[in-house]
Amino acid sequence: MTIDFDEMNRKVITEFRERGGKVGGMFEGAPLVLVHHVGARSGTARITPLMTYLEDDKVFIFGSKGGADEHPAWYHNLVANPKTTIELGAETFPVVAREITGAERDEIYAKQAVMAPQFAEYQSKTSRVIPVIELRRVTA
Repeated sequence: MTIDFDEMNRKVITEFRERGGKVGGMFEGAPLVLVHHVGARSGTARITPLMTYLEDDKVFIFGSKGGADEHPAWYHNLVANPKTTIELGAETFPVVAREITGAERDEIYAKQAVMAPQFAEYQSKTSRVIPVIELRRVTA
């Protein structure tokens, strides 16, 4: 059975927006964010729902791709075009994406793995270091 991720994402995005940032199914109770991004090569605008880790006013996302050996497309898009927009709960606001590295990355990733244990499994499945991206709110 092949999973149609585009169709699954469309359904999650619709439910997220209809329910003020909450969704059911496999993401029931998980903190989610909708990340807008522009294709690094195509220039196509996209939206990807991602599990997030929230700490104080910081929003973090993780380029796990389920433990695959390559980074997800959205990661490359945010590196190429870091100024973007996210939807968190019922709020939409501009952010700048910044990759977290070293000890800071390890600390945030470990916290995410405690909150969502599948992230520890994802890291164990690949030899690459799974990227951690901070989405920093842009203030006027």
